[in-house]
Amino acid sequence: MADYFEVDLLGVETAKSGDAITLRYSVDGSMAVHVVDGGYVDTGDQVIEHLKKYYGTTVIDNIVLTHPDRDHANGLRKVLEVCTVRNLWINRPWIYAEELLPRFTNYNSVEALRRKLRSIYDATAILEDIANEKGIPIHAPLQGEAIGAFIVLSPSRSRYLDLIVESGKTPEAEKDEARGATLAGIFKEAVKAATSYIKSLWGEEYFPPEPTSRENEMSVIQIARLNGKRILLTGDAGREALQEAIDYAPYVGLTLPGIDYFQVPHHGGRHNVSTEILDKLLGERLADKSDKYRWYGVCSSAKADEDHPRKSVIRAVLHRGGHWSATESKNIGFAVEGVRIFV
Repeated sequence: MADYFEVDLLGVETAKSGDAITLRYSVDGSMAVHVVDGGYVDTGDQVIEHLKKYYGTTVIDNIVLTHPDRDHANGLRKVLEVCTVRNLWINRPWIYAEELLPRFTNYNSVEALRRKLRSIYDATAILEDIANEKGIPIHAPLQGEAIGAFIVLSPSRSRYLDLIVESGKTPEAEKDEARGATLAGIFKEAVKAATSYIKSLWGEEYFPPEPTSRENEMSVIQIARLNGKRILLTGDAGREALQEAIDYAPYVGLTLPGIDYFQVPHHGGRHNVSTEILDKLLGERLADKSDKYRWYGVCSSAKADEDHPRKSVIRAVLHRGGHWSATESKNIGFAVEGVRIFV
């Protein structure tokens, strides 16, 4: 059988955007099924039905949870319960409790910190419980790990541990939440003022200075080369995660720019990317609009979600000669022959 690949972003959404990706590919005649995130509890069935209808199987070689947000994690409960899963890849903060304890001054017990982290990241903890009950092997998707044909570019182990401590959800950071909310309000007003006079001329770009959440920065970024095409999956990765991926790319033989299929992070959020990051990943802005597409940008965004995708992100894709596609209540994918839409 000739090698091939299919990557499908599913319209797993409520009034808010969610993420679920299914992949089927063959390398050297060996076929694999790969699932990345699963949307919400009520959309998990969509993942299973897509596997049955289009892939003809419910056997999954690898499931990857990119990060602990519920719009990515909760749908995987049903997938784990119903499907035959050979490997689950999740990052679990609590397994590093002993190593992290000295950094949490208000905790003096490893077990107490472990319980707290499990309660904070309960969506991930539930997946761990299901996997353990079913005997599914659990692995940590950290930088350098191979997941089938994919290589993890980010997060590195050290940066992941830093993100756990820095998160506004963890015990050490709880006291800073009110300040964070105040700063967010100030930034919002600054962004509003800055964008009020910016015109959408070709090539012009503006992205707010404030970053995305620390949980989003935990996102697993994966790269694969299938049928000569480079596929980059980003979850809800922010600028720090994307920069770490860029820095690590040479170590896995990846020359940038040059991504052929790019999952636009965080439903097209403008706090996740920057002009500099996109230049490094996808190439610099073109002088003029082009009728020919050089690569594909695909985004998971709900039709009812007024906040995503941001127009500035859509324009940034077009500025670099990319073809823009978004789920918007439908499944959309890309394969060897290009982009396909499942109505």
